Amino acid sequence: MAQKILVVDDEVEIADLVELYLKNEGFEVRKFYRGLDALACVRAEPFDLAVLDVMLPDMDGFTLCAKIREEHFWPIIMLTARVEDIDKIMGLTIGADDYITKPFNPLELVARVKTQLRRYTRYNQAGEPPAQQAQELDIRGLVINRDSHKCTLYGKPVQLTPIEFSILWYLCENRGRVVSSEELFEAVWGEKFLDNNNTVMAHIGRLREKLGEPPRKPRFIKTVWGVGYQLE
Repeated sequence: MAQKILVVDDEVEIADLVELYLKNEGFEVRKFYRGLDALACVRAEPFDLAVLDVMLPDMDGFTLCAKIREEHFWPIIMLTARVEDIDKIMGLTIGADDYITKPFNPLELVARVKTQLRRYTRYNQAGEPPAQQAQELDIRGLVINRDSHKCTLYGKPVQLTPIEFSILWYLCENRGRVVSSEELFEAVWGEKFLDNNNTVMAHIGRLREKLGEPPRKPRFIKTVWGVGYQLE
């Protein structure tokens, strides 16, 4: 069965172009020009990934992303015509997994979609043969299991997106060692880290929020200023 992708953009030419390229790759596409129409569809049909424009006529993409995240954890890619870091950080903070700045190459968007779907598929696979390394880590009540891709804190489930799970697993695997933003980005996203990339910071902030971390004295993910992050 073809994987189904939600595309929401009020610019008809862009929405049609994205739809064309995704369909050429074998994906099923549901396309909308308004956020409310897309949200109604999300509540009625299952999806594997969403591509959301930030600027929509009735509901901005950030709000739409946040509403989707209330019930679903499949990947979300944001499209933004603005390049300010605050827009990117906002999207990542509310639960987006990636963003692309307009104008963009449709082939790059397709590649990003495939990358996110591969990660999401791995995230949801269970029952695979165990590898030599540990499949479950327990750090002072924070339990993360790579086989089931589940995380609990003091016995209560913590709902993580695939990106958030990958970040937390990498930090847990390297607990006690300071991991730089560059290393974390390249390990999780599999892409070259660029200067002034705030992607990692935004996702760390989201993780801390889900773990109930005190802003000034986090219990798990600590910031080593000028170096990176450490899970003690």
